[in-house]
Amino acid sequence: MLLIRGHGGGTALTGTLYERGERAPEFRGAPDEDAPYVWVCDAFYEVESGGQLQRIDDREVRVAFEAPSPHGFDTRDQAVAAAKDHLRTQFARVGVPEKDVDIEVIKVDPENHP
Repeated sequence: MLLIRGHGGGTALTGTLYERGERAPEFRGAPDEDAPYVWVCDAFYEVESGGQLQRIDDREVRVAFEAPSPHGFDTRDQAVAAAKDHLRTQFARVGVPEKDVDIEVIKVDPENHP
């Protein structure tokens, strides 16, 4: 299992990449259970009212969250590249430029991760 975390604007967003042989969560909209790599992460966008108030850089931003979007991939490289792109897109939605987003990939033992 890999945690892929984007940092930008003074905040972070983390998604989970389930690797071959690991059991990804099962829920409506989940990819085919035969996909060897499954990426799951929240998606959000800026709204004028409502939503949840977040501090991004030096400004307050209201964000609305979409349901987690699971995606299945055939290779680890495809999955990691798509995960990084997803994180950069989420930050761009709230005004953080792509060049200001740092991404880290953290290997964790799925047996010891809640």
